[in-house]
Amino acid sequence: MLWPDTPSDSHADDEAAETALPEGLVLIGEEQIRAAEIELGTVQTGAAVELVFPATVAASPTASARIDARASGVVRSVGKTLGDYVRQGETIARLESADAAALASQLSAARARVTELSSAYERERRLFDANVTARQDLEAARANLDVARSELNRAQAAVAAAGVSGDGRSLAVTSPLAGQVTAAPIVLGSFVNAGDELYRVVNPNALQIEVALPSQDAARVQPGDEAALIVGDGREIGARVRSVTPSLDPESRSATAILSLSRAVPGLQPGAFLQARIRPSGEVDRSRIAVPEDAVQVLEGRDVVFVRTQRGFQARDVETGSRSAGMVTILSGLEPGQRIAIDNAFLLKAELEKEGAEHGH
Repeated sequence: MLWPDTPSDSHADDEAAETALPEGLVLIGEEQIRAAEIELGTVQTGAAVELVFPATVAASPTASARIDARASGVVRSVGKTLGDYVRQGETIARLESADAAALASQLSAARARVTELSSAYERERRLFDANVTARQDLEAARANLDVARSELNRAQAAVAAAGVSGDGRSLAVTSPLAGQVTAAPIVLGSFVNAGDELYRVVNPNALQIEVALPSQDAARVQPGDEAALIVGDGREIGARVRSVTPSLDPESRSATAILSLSRAVPGLQPGAFLQARIRPSGEVDRSRIAVPEDAVQVLEGRDVVFVRTQRGFQARDVETGSRSAGMVTILSGLEPGQRIAIDNAFLLKAELEKEGAEHGH
């Protein structure tokens, strides 16, 4: 037992008393309640208001990328396909392109020009030190060399940005972010033009939820409000309102709320539809009752709350609703003013389960 048994005159009296006990009653006195540290609370009206809206999963602007062909050419290799994961900067395809050869040629010419003008400058510097040539000739050679170096830097940057291969024949297609390939219209051997879409990559850990708010509810939702998302398999995911558009869409006459997820959700894909429950801060429904989550226990598959009686606690079946900020909405089964166990109620549940097991034997 979790607390001392009350002495009785005989074993027969105990059996008779237990037989007469209502189902779900736990006998316990004030002293035993204090010893077990069972905290009591009074049932009061007032539950958080919830607004329910349809929602759509979307990738945040910094978590999605469309990867286009940077130049016209033929697809020579395809490294990733639909559903594959990619690293930031990873080469996922290669294009054989005339532009690659042109860029490589420009780079070679720029290097040769720098080499030539470097020699010319060194020659002019030696002649100037020997008082053979004028300073203006030395400065002209230096200016020509600076221009050539600038052209070389530009050519190197262009080659690096295009991903030109070492042989100067192909361009590398790289991913600007880490994520998963969600679209791959690229086809091996096909000819593509500059700007054609090759891949689309989304970071599944940086998704956001977009909620359309009707005009009459838009002003009630504010950044920081708590929310919950219900996915297809019934799971509930915590979220929070990050922002709300300041104006209504002219066609739908609705505002858009952006929700941030409290954690990454495996399997959640952009474009999926969800149900969002948003709890506007400060709004309370006085017609409903809410109790702490610890007060609600699951007994034989039923939600119960332990109500204080003269002899102990009575397990009352309750119908629960939404959960928010450690509170559970009670739809039926409790009345305002009742005293219930709100902390360490699991001890009372354990006592009932123990008594049931003993009677079963």
